[in-house]
Amino acid sequence: QVQLVESGGGLVQAGGSLRLSCAASGRTFSSYYMGWFRQAPGKEREFVATIASSDVSTIYLDSVKGRFTISRDNAKNTGYLRMNSLKPEDTAVYYCAAGSGNWGGNPAGYNYWGQGTQVTVSS
Repeated sequence: QVQLVESGGGLVQAGGSLRLSCAASGRTFSSYYMGWFRQAPGKEREFVATIASSDVSTIYLDSVKGRFTISRDNAKNTGYLRMNSLKPEDTAVYYCAAGSGNWGGNPAGYNYWGQGTQVTVSS
């Protein structure tokens, strides 16, 4: 069992930066791949980025490539999403998730989810 708690969201102007954190409970965090998803009002949940348990491989949504960086510190049981050059269209509730099945951007592959943190980008 893994419990995830996100933090670091907030209100930022376009062009600004935020770093989201995802604190995981349990001693087996390092065996799970971790991902970030987001959901804007009236839209479906969208994959943003994922990182393998090995901390070597990553996958990003095309629209965030070059702006967002996913990382993890297994010693601290924490994952991160660094977001630079934020745009109003990045406004959403951001969720972290962890899984142990088929690694990738499909939310069905994630067993555990956090409660979400709001990110609002003003123009």
